[in-house]
Amino acid sequence: MKRLRQLFFSFTVFMVIGLLMFYSISKKTTYDKRDIVYYNDLLYQVQADIEAGISESDIEDKYGCVLTTNKDINDPKLASLYAEGAIILDVKANGEYIGKVGWNDIKGNFNRTSEVFFRAAMVLWIAVLSCGYLLLLYMYIVFLRPIEELKRFATDIAKGELDKSLPIRKNTMFGSFVEGFDLMREQLKSSISRERQAEIARKELIQGLSHDIKTPLAVIKATCEVIELKFSRKLEDISDKDDTEAAEYIDLIDKVRSVSGKADTISSLMSDVMHANLEELEKVDVQPHEEHSTLIEDFLKNLTDYGKIILENHIHPCLVYMDKKRMEQVIDNIVGNSNKYAGTDIRVNFSQTEDIPMADGSKACFIKITIRDNGPGVDKDDLPLIAEKYYRGGNSSEQTGYGLGMYLAKTYMEKQGGGMEYYNENGFVVELLLRKV
Repeated sequence: MKRLRQLFFSFTVFMVIGLLMFYSISKKTTYDKRDIVYYNDLLYQVQADIEAGISESDIEDKYGCVLTTNKDINDPKLASLYAEGAIILDVKANGEYIGKVGWNDIKGNFNRTSEVFFRAAMVLWIAVLSCGYLLLLYMYIVFLRPIEELKRFATDIAKGELDKSLPIRKNTMFGSFVEGFDLMREQLKSSISRERQAEIARKELIQGLSHDIKTPLAVIKATCEVIELKFSRKLEDISDKDDTEAAEYIDLIDKVRSVSGKADTISSLMSDVMHANLEELEKVDVQPHEEHSTLIEDFLKNLTDYGKIILENHIHPCLVYMDKKRMEQVIDNIVGNSNKYAGTDIRVNFSQTEDIPMADGSKACFIKITIRDNGPGVDKDDLPLIAEKYYRGGNSSEQTGYGLGMYLAKTYMEKQGGGMEYYNENGFVVELLLRKV
């Protein structure tokens, strides 16, 4: 505001000076009265030169007049002089009237006055032009240059270049604003630095916990192997007649193997976490290979701890693009969620799709795996978000988890060249698509 007041004051002073200059010129411009005696003297001199035989043109040049010896009143020279308000006198030679002589003094006064005003106008024009350029320079220094600097500064911040400071000019209108902007940069830089340090600490914590978890898993794995070996030996010692005891040992061996398998799965997951951490799980390597589709049924049959899983039909035997490890995790996550939140029987149906257009213009066929429970389904407000990272629905407050299961399942399916869809239909339904070879 102070700069605007200074600019307004300077402009007012300049306009007042211009007004005073024109006022002074107008005061000095006076109306000159005609000196009749002076013109009478010139008339006598003209008449004397005519009597002396001097030519008309020489007399006109000598006295700055217009001389005509034409006695006709309609003489063009006289008409022009009368029209311009010139002084016209009768000329006599040797006592006889021979013509007229005139001096156009009014036109001369007008031309002189016009010349004075023209010079004054040129001076004022040059002054206005100079002030205009100075004003443009002032506007650039005070307004445009700070705005351009702020624009470049904002671009640098968007690129993450937070070490470049913004020059602060106290003598501009944006001084305080620029200072606040630069303070924001410093705070942002400090905040990012703290975030990075916290991220490093978090990753170190997760890696430490992952390493610590793998130790008891190794103990569980070794214990399962010992127990399995013990029961296997007892099973060999039992006679064929004792079928009940043999069946009991076989059941125990299957459960021990199941625990051992879960320990392997947890150990594998912990290895992934150690390399990627929770924030970077989407970077876990997925390498689909040509695998037989019947492996899917084996994955489902191994999930006996998740209640009753009903296979409504058999999967079409064919080759599909699949990462066995990731596909097993996908099925484990989805079936585990249905068991956790629905607690009902889980039905699985297999089918094939027609040719589906792909993003590259080609077409492909898929094996569709439909996993369905008979629970209450997912709330309609939560349904669009359940595959987002860390999102947990409203019914998950009493359940453990990190909100990563559905997110990882969808990510792994897409990285295998397939996809995942989910919806409510008398329960919660998930459709998995595996691309056929």
